[in-house]
Amino acid sequence: MKKIVLFLSLIVAFGCKNAKKETEIKNETKNMTFYVGTYTKKDSKGIYKYAISPEGKLSKIGLMAEVINPSFLTKSKDNKTLFAVGETDINGTGFISAFKIEKDTLQLINKAETGGANPCFVAINNDNYIVTANYSGGNVGLLKADNSGKLAPLLFVQQHSGKGTTKRQESPHAHSAWFHPNKEKIISVDLGTNELWFSKIDTNKNELVFTNQKTLKMADGAGPRHLTFHPNNKWIYVLNELNNTVSLVKEKNDVYFVDSSITTLPNDFTDFSKAADIHISDDGKFVYASNRGHNSIAIFKVNSENGNLEITGYEDVLGDHPRNFSLSPDNDFLIVANQDTNNIISFKRNTTTGKLTFVDEVFAPTPVCILF
Repeated sequence: MKKIVLFLSLIVAFGCKNAKKETEIKNETKNMTFYVGTYTKKDSKGIYKYAISPEGKLSKIGLMAEVINPSFLTKSKDNKTLFAVGETDINGTGFISAFKIEKDTLQLINKAETGGANPCFVAINNDNYIVTANYSGGNVGLLKADNSGKLAPLLFVQQHSGKGTTKRQESPHAHSAWFHPNKEKIISVDLGTNELWFSKIDTNKNELVFTNQKTLKMADGAGPRHLTFHPNNKWIYVLNELNNTVSLVKEKNDVYFVDSSITTLPNDFTDFSKAADIHISDDGKFVYASNRGHNSIAIFKVNSENGNLEITGYEDVLGDHPRNFSLSPDNDFLIVANQDTNNIISFKRNTTTGKLTFVDEVFAPTPVCILF
């Protein structure tokens, strides 16, 4: 009789253990994961991986790859390769590293020069062409990866020239470069020259070639940094770091122009602040921008008829220096990387009003980029 009871107890215990394991696997499957790029001058060692639960709870998975200053990340369109810039200046150039994406780690494939010092941005298109914005170099590097993710040597460097009107704009400082969603066009954002630069890829020569409209000047002292495309692909919202504004850029007859601009800060805020990042919801109804100094996310409602923005509120990021943020793939959450307080914050997003509600916080060493 004792043997039967013991046997039944073992069956129950084994069954409970398996049920618990199955529940953990299901919960892990439900969680969305994201990579975090960092600055490695202090405690960080490279690229980390985190998860966010269906309720918005954050958890750290661990270090995925050791690399110096992976300050901006992107993935190939097939989600098999991750590319990270190394924001460094070694003999006048920085580097980009390609990693094969595994479940529990990132495996280095190879790396290549970006053609300029301190690359701070990277983007990739469907043909595996890659552009990097080299901040100190004031230029944009063109590279390409094969189907395995391996980078070929640097193909071309597009050097910018000119300057703006402030101390930060005494020479070119390319801050980001973007592939237009539905046009064969690259828009490079240069804080130093205070302009957007327009190019296309000559696939025969593997070079960047300026279009008929070479540049678009922003307001004096604006300092353009990042941009986001409206889902209708007709409106572009440019975030200006130095004068803390968002500019609506439109196009007519293949000529781009600034239609309107709006501040990212409250009218009564007078302390120092500089804007950092900008994103739009997938439905095109709300634009979000981060303020470093005011330490907030500015929330804008989009006028569906003309694209103009209306401020609807500000959300405290519960940290210092919100360098970068991202909307979760389902757009239910907004996740902020606070560089100077070593924390990542998750907010639940109201899809009707655009408003944000704090959910959770997790430690992260000098986080500067979030990539789902």
